Amino acid sequence: MEKKHQKHAKLARPNYGEFHRSEWAIIGATCGRIQELSAKLITALEMHYQLAYVDADHAAGDEAEQMPVAGSGMVYTDKINYHQYNFKGELNTFHRRPLYDKVDGVLVNGNHFRAKRQIVVLDPKKAESLSRKLDRLTDVALILTTETQSQTYDFLAAHLGDHKPVMMPLGDINGIIQWLRAQLTADRAPLYGLVLAGGKSQRMGQDKGLIEYHGLPQREFLADQLQGVCDEVFYSIRPDQDADLNGPVIKDSFTGLGPFGAIVSAFREYPNAAWLVVACDLPLLDKAGLQHLAQKRNTSKLATAYHNPATGWPDPLVTIWEPRAYTVLLQFLTQGYSCPRKVLINSDIEVINAENSQILLNANSPEERAEVEQILGA
Repeated sequence: MEKKHQKHAKLARPNYGEFHRSEWAIIGATCGRIQELSAKLITALEMHYQLAYVDADHAAGDEAEQMPVAGSGMVYTDKINYHQYNFKGELNTFHRRPLYDKVDGVLVNGNHFRAKRQIVVLDPKKAESLSRKLDRLTDVALILTTETQSQTYDFLAAHLGDHKPVMMPLGDINGIIQWLRAQLTADRAPLYGLVLAGGKSQRMGQDKGLIEYHGLPQREFLADQLQGVCDEVFYSIRPDQDADLNGPVIKDSFTGLGPFGAIVSAFREYPNAAWLVVACDLPLLDKAGLQHLAQKRNTSKLATAYHNPATGWPDPLVTIWEPRAYTVLLQFLTQGYSCPRKVLINSDIEVINAENSQILLNANSPEERAEVEQILGA
C-alpha cells in the first residue's frame, strides 16, 4: 500500500486558544458589565497571577488619529509606567498569541472576540444577542446567574445538552475569584526533567555523563534525582549519539546549538510542559537542591533559576523553563543568539539562592573533577 504523502512536518502544538493557553470569553452581558467584572478579577488576583484583558473600542475607530501611523507602520511611545504601540495592519490569531506569553491568562469581551473557554452571564437584556452567538459557546466553564435570571435560558440548556457548567451568582465575586484561581492553578504546566547528556566533554577528555561520582554514571544519577521532583524525566542527546540509557530520550532537532538546542528540542516535542534542565557537569547537585528549585518555582515568570555566586548570573543549566520560554528562546535564536544565560538575563525570571551553593559547582576539566571528588571524599 502506498504511503500517504505528508506535505508538512507533524509538530506538537501548544494548547493555545485565540490568545493564550488559559483564556475565558465573558459573554451574555453588556460590555460595561463585562469590563467591570474583568477589572475586579484582574485586581483581586494580581498578587499571584498576571491576567490580561481583551476588548474592542468601536468609538475609537470613528475618531481622528491621535498620531500619524502611515500604511502599516508603527509608532512606539514610552509611557514611563507602561509602553504603547500604535500600528496599522493585520493582527490575526498567529500574530496575537506571542503578545500574551508574559501573562498567566486572558479575559476576553465575548461580545467582540472568541476564546477557548467561556463564562456566560445570564443578563436578560442580552439574552436575544446571546441566542445568536451560540456558535461561540464551545466550552462553557461557568454560568453566572443574576437577580433577574436565576435559571439557565431554555435555548442555552438545549445548546449545552449534557454539559453542566458550574453555576454561581454574579454577585458572589469572592466565589468567582476562587473559581478562577482554581482554574489557573489547574492550568499550571506539568514539570518534566531533562538531563543534558549530549555534550562532547572536550575539556574533560571523556564523557562527563559517564563519570561515576556516586556509584553510577552521572547522567543516570541526575535522572534518579529528578524522579519524584518531575512528572517525567528524559535524556537529551545528539542525533548521532548512540546511547544506551535507562529512560526516554529526546534527540536534538536543533543541532549545533549546544544546551540551547537541547532545550528548544525538548519544547518542540512537548511544548505544553515546563522543563527542569540539568547539566551533567554538576556532580554535587542532588534531590534536595532540585526539590528546593521546584518548590520556589514561579509559573508567572519565564523561568526559575538559581543564582550562581561563581559567575554572578543565573545558572541556565539548573533552571525551570516555563512553556512561555519556548517562544522567547526562538525569538533570541532568530536574532542570532543561542546562549540560554543571555535569555535569562534579558527576561522576567525568578532568581533564587541555593541553600547549599556547592550544588552549582561545575566539573568540566580533570582538575575540577579532582576538586569535586575531594569534597565528596571529605
